[in-house]
Amino acid sequence: MTTTTATQWIEACAADDIDEEDVIRFDHDGRTYAIYRSPDDEYYATDGLCTHEQIHLADGLVMDHIIECPKHNGRFDYRTGQAKGAPVCVNLKTYPVRIDGDKVLLGLA
Repeated sequence: MTTTTATQWIEACAADDIDEEDVIRFDHDGRTYAIYRSPDDEYYATDGLCTHEQIHLADGLVMDHIIECPKHNGRFDYRTGQAKGAPVCVNLKTYPVRIDGDKVLLGLA
């Protein structure tokens, strides 16, 4: 028997809360997420803590489609969660995002 988990859409922020090529922190239900706005005005979401030492990624630097952790400069492609080299070697979990009017919604299972 296959069980399907429905996606729950949670309002994370207003679309204008995030500048282009930037990131903000979003906390929900005891977890931390990072919400990104790309240079081409698309929105993305990942877990909010670096997989290397659990540092908040929202304090990091966004360049193009890369988030750089503020502690050891580990880098991830926030579109896919892919780790881009030492010291990070574990990918970030990504989450679906959609825009509803002027709100950014985060999709959680």
